[in-house]
Amino acid sequence: MPGPELAEDRNWPSDARAAAGIAVLLPGLLLAVDAAAGHTHWQRVLLWTALGLALLAVLWPTRVRATPGVLTTRGLLHHRRVRTDRLLSVAWHDGVAQRLVLRDLDGNRLEVDPRVFAANPALWHLFDQSVKVSLSLGTMRDGSDPLRRLARLIDRQTVRTVFKISEMDHC
Repeated sequence: MPGPELAEDRNWPSDARAAAGIAVLLPGLLLAVDAAAGHTHWQRVLLWTALGLALLAVLWPTRVRATPGVLTTRGLLHHRRVRTDRLLSVAWHDGVAQRLVLRDLDGNRLEVDPRVFAANPALWHLFDQSVKVSLSLGTMRDGSDPLRRLARLIDRQTVRTVFKISEMDHC
C-alpha cells in the first residue's frame, strides 16, 4: 500500500496565526497606550510598526513539507530543499532551539526542528521512508545517532499521545 504523496506540518497555520496576532497586538497595544497618554506622533507610530514587523520576522514559523524523496522548508526569507533519498549526513544540534541538519549529495543543506516530525506522523513517515532509501544506497555517511535520537523522541511523543487519548496520563 503506497504512502501519502505530500505531508506537511499541520501546526503551521495556527503557529502562523499566533505569530501574526502577536506582531499586530503588541504594537497595537503600545499605540493605544501612547494615544491614551497623548503621545501619538508619527515617529512613535513608525517605531511600533517597525517593532511589529520585527516580531513577525522573528516569530514567523518555518513551513515544513515532505514528498517522497524531498523535504522542503519555507520561511519568510528562505526556501530550502534537500533530497532525503540522497542524504549525505544528518546531524543534531542542541542549543536554544534544537535543530536537525540534513545535507544531501547535491550540496543542499536544510535545518528543521525535530519536534515537527514528532507532531506530524505523516511527515515523519515520508521522511523515514526516504532515509531508508539513502541508507540502502549507502549515500549517508553520518547520521545514525541523530536518527536514533529522533526516533526515540517520536516514540516518547507517541506514547504520551496514546496515554493522553486513553486517559491514562493521570496514573
